[in-house]
Amino acid sequence: MSALGLLAPLAAIPAPDLSHPAVAELAEQFALDVAGVDETQRSAFFAATGDQAFAVVQRIYVHDLLPRVRAVLAALGLPAPAAATPYDGETWPVLESFMASVARLDALDPTLTELVRLRGARLHDCAVCKSRRSQDAIDAGATEDEFAAVDSWATSSLDPRTKAALALVDTIVLTPYDVPVDTLAAARAALSEEEIVEVVLDVMRNAANKLAVALGADAATVTDGVELFRTDSDGNLQVSGTAGLA
Repeated sequence: MSALGLLAPLAAIPAPDLSHPAVAELAEQFALDVAGVDETQRSAFFAATGDQAFAVVQRIYVHDLLPRVRAVLAALGLPAPAAATPYDGETWPVLESFMASVARLDALDPTLTELVRLRGARLHDCAVCKSRRSQDAIDAGATEDEFAAVDSWATSSLDPRTKAALALVDTIVLTPYDVPVDTLAAARAALSEEEIVEVVLDVMRNAANKLAVALGADAATVTDGVELFRTDSDGNLQVSGTAGLA
């Protein structure tokens, strides 16, 4: 089965209730630029949702990201599956299963996986995400110069395969409903279908950082250098230490 089947359970998650103005306002800012959520919006959202804040923002995430992913996949000629049956249970277990399953995909090498993650972290301005580096990518030979290059990847010396993947990241985050022809051509030329699918799913998985950013819970856990992590065989992130920036 194609890895795109991992999207089906997400498609069954109900849309968030946007009837309260504070919830609707945060959902709009979440989609436009999550880094722009301010304390006034955040406080109003918490007041409106109470102890359901995290549950509500999970549904906002699903119904922000899934249409983006569907639009880009359709432009690539890879339609995503629909939900088989409606789902009315808790959202978080579905998201956890999705994220772990995507993390276990292995069509991409560790370095490209990390560059895709870092580009999304920069675009969403997730502090803790930006402060982390994949030990697996470093072990595979990735350098801090490569990691830094994601900020200006289009004019960097990164290889065409990496640039094609990062163009997909930018498209999903910034212009999902107007996919540049050049982005489609570059992806098809440099990446296999399996790799394209994994990039797209990685972007959606990594964009769960929008939950933390929206709720103001994305503070870095290191003040100097970076936090190193590995992804274990179950698809879970395991912190493995810290390192200075060369």
